[in-house]
Amino acid sequence: MTSLVASSRSGALPLRIALRELRGGLRGFFVFIACIALGVMTIAAVTSFSRSLTEGLARGGRTILGADIAFSLLHREATEAERAFLARQGSVVAAATMRAMARTSDQRSALVELKAVDNVYPHFGALVLKPALPLNDAMAMRDGAYGAAVDESLLARLELPLGSRIQVGGATIELRSVIEAEPDKLSAGVAFGPRLLVSIEALRATGLLQPGSLVRWSYQLKLPGGNATDPATEAVATAAQKELPQAGWEIRSRNNASPSLERNIERFTQFLTLVGLIALLVGGVGVANAVKAYVERKHDTIATMKALGASGGSIVRLYLVQVMLLAALGALIGAVLGGGLPFAALSLFGLILPLPVAPAIYPAELALAATYGMLTALAFAIWPLGRAHDVPVSALFRDAVAPDRRWPRRRYVVATVLIVAALAAFSIFMSYDRRIATIFVTSAALILVTLRLIAAAVMAVARRLPRAQSTVVRLAVNNIHRPGALTPTVVLSLGLGLALLVTVTLIDGNLRQQFAAALPERAPAFYFLDIQQADAERFEKEVAKDAPGAALNRVPMLRGRIVAVNGKRPEELNPTPQVAWALQGDRGITYANQAPNGSRIVAGKWWDEGYAGPPLVSLEKRIADGLGLTVGGKITVNVLGRDITAEVANLRTVDWQSLGINFVLVYSPSTFRGAPNTSIGTLTYPTNSADPAREIALVKALAVTFPGVTVVRVKEAIDVVGSLITNLIVGIRSASLLSILSAILVLGGALSASHRHRVYESVVLKTLGATRMRLIAAYALEYLVLGAVTAAFGVAVGSLAAWFVVSDIMNLRFVWLPAPALVAAVGALLLTVTLGLSGTVRALGQKAAPVLRNL
Repeated sequence: MTSLVASSRSGALPLRIALRELRGGLRGFFVFIACIALGVMTIAAVTSFSRSLTEGLARGGRTILGADIAFSLLHREATEAERAFLARQGSVVAAATMRAMARTSDQRSALVELKAVDNVYPHFGALVLKPALPLNDAMAMRDGAYGAAVDESLLARLELPLGSRIQVGGATIELRSVIEAEPDKLSAGVAFGPRLLVSIEALRATGLLQPGSLVRWSYQLKLPGGNATDPATEAVATAAQKELPQAGWEIRSRNNASPSLERNIERFTQFLTLVGLIALLVGGVGVANAVKAYVERKHDTIATMKALGASGGSIVRLYLVQVMLLAALGALIGAVLGGGLPFAALSLFGLILPLPVAPAIYPAELALAATYGMLTALAFAIWPLGRAHDVPVSALFRDAVAPDRRWPRRRYVVATVLIVAALAAFSIFMSYDRRIATIFVTSAALILVTLRLIAAAVMAVARRLPRAQSTVVRLAVNNIHRPGALTPTVVLSLGLGLALLVTVTLIDGNLRQQFAAALPERAPAFYFLDIQQADAERFEKEVAKDAPGAALNRVPMLRGRIVAVNGKRPEELNPTPQVAWALQGDRGITYANQAPNGSRIVAGKWWDEGYAGPPLVSLEKRIADGLGLTVGGKITVNVLGRDITAEVANLRTVDWQSLGINFVLVYSPSTFRGAPNTSIGTLTYPTNSADPAREIALVKALAVTFPGVTVVRVKEAIDVVGSLITNLIVGIRSASLLSILSAILVLGGALSASHRHRVYESVVLKTLGATRMRLIAAYALEYLVLGAVTAAFGVAVGSLAAWFVVSDIMNLRFVWLPAPALVAAVGALLLTVTLGLSGTVRALGQKAAPVLRNL
């Protein structure tokens, strides 16, 4: 006995007994292991794939950017002084990108992403053409036409073979080759049309390079030596800012070749990681159930050990060691499966993936996922283990009939709270956006507590209901509140998973409805870009003639980059994550005498008509709040190479969902008096009066009369954005289904653990005269009630979560969609009843005699 106690205190005995008991197999712990493995696999897969993409972007940074360091300018080319500075640093490739209209001889047209490059392109990577031609030959002037390489989709869209000629602006372009690989394509962002690659001479011949045109010039710099270091690129960037402070160019190095893509990867990774945590939390219910059932099966063993002098603490340590060994096994399985996802993705989809994936085993990401799994297992295991600490031997033997409902000792309660807090803090600290992570963690905790309270309330109501006359109803009600009832398990496991599924479904439905279904009624049919000032009046008359009754809204447009807020440069600011994008890259700006349609002034006042004083600006309120700006504050924007500082005159809220013309920054007209600019316009048809044939005719007429104006069909642009959203939603929904799978595992494990009780119950009731159909009806009613309660909660909480995401994070109007929510609710009902009856039918098939002999 002395050696037993000594070994127990030293810690050797719990480990030895735990390992010895594991030799007997893992009966009762398969669901436990599967729940941990599933959650860990989700997190490991997401973080490993994200790291693979990040590493791929980093390794291919020079290829993606096309340079060691790139300098971008909007509206204008680099000056002689700027080009001379770049030439002193190394070899320079000049490139220009803009959107334009390509049209055929019979006036069919299509929007293209026009890219003009010089003969040195590309510095890094390979431009692959089919048929394989030297780039100079593919772009050369021959027989009165400039050559071009083109995306194959443009050939399909215009139904043209290679060798055909098209018009872009005032230039004739011959399509000589198909682009099979463009090395720096990822750095360009979202494309709304197929690529058309031409020479800079061809671009100049189009006549599209007018003052104020929306063209971006990029100067891709290759530093000497062929292996430029990060300090070298930083030194060039610093020198550029020092020698040419008014250039206003955006500088990117190979380490941030595609910052918007990297930010999107980080955000998507965070969201899917949080979804994986939901799967782990749902699985945590299964962990608690498995541990509770295991302790109940070990009553005799625990009683014997206590009778021999083992302390309650040593018993808890013994089974905690065993539980954590099994959790480690589940975490290992999940980490191995999740860590292998990037390799599987590359082998299956490597040829069609548009992103540079660099698969490898990333220990930090796998350790992160395993840590989440271990903390979850520990948080959910301590409570059921701790309840056995102070229960006397006699109570342990009769626990199945009269279970002790006391809380565990304070140490176990405190340990549970501390571990849950550590898990929450860990989740928040490791997140890209800690605000979103904090909201998620807080919401998950509130939901779990609420679900447990709902389960307790359902049991309390069932316990207090008057005695029903129907045997079926009476048995169903008793099963809901009896000792060992499945009520907490069903409500906790399915409630959380269903809430997540409803959230994702409603977000998806809102995005589809607001960007597609509501589009014809509210949105303009066309955007017109690069309307030259000299052509503006003539353009309006042409549109009025070809589209009578349609409303044309035209406003001047420039682009500028925010370079200071109240005297602080962007790198010195601490904007909220929701508005950080406003400081990254160029923003569209305009000037006006009146507030734009769709705007509402909420602070300050608009300037008087004809105001000619110092520059004033109207700012969108959410952006102002995120940047810490109020009325009277100062904001500096670089436009056409000049820094313009303006005072904030008023703040506006904007209805961006109208898809009309609106801007974050609207200036007083005198600010840009004399500055070259173009106009942007929208054309909106009266409700239900749009005619596709008339729209095509309008596009053809404008292409002939105004070849420099770019026409963007709003529906096509929305389709591009919609396809991106659809792909994201598919990924999120797939991950959310894992939480439902975890819920199914948890419920299945609980049913399996209660199988013995169901067998005894059904045999006794059948012996007393109950029929099989009556018992099935009673159990079906029990599961139907539990499923209905769970479905109602899941729909309510999921709807609230979707409302928050759509209205607060996405800044869109939320519409509750009953159909998807009800489908999810009905699915939860069917799932609960089906799983419940599947185990019950097996119990009802047991022979009475063998069971009664062992009662």
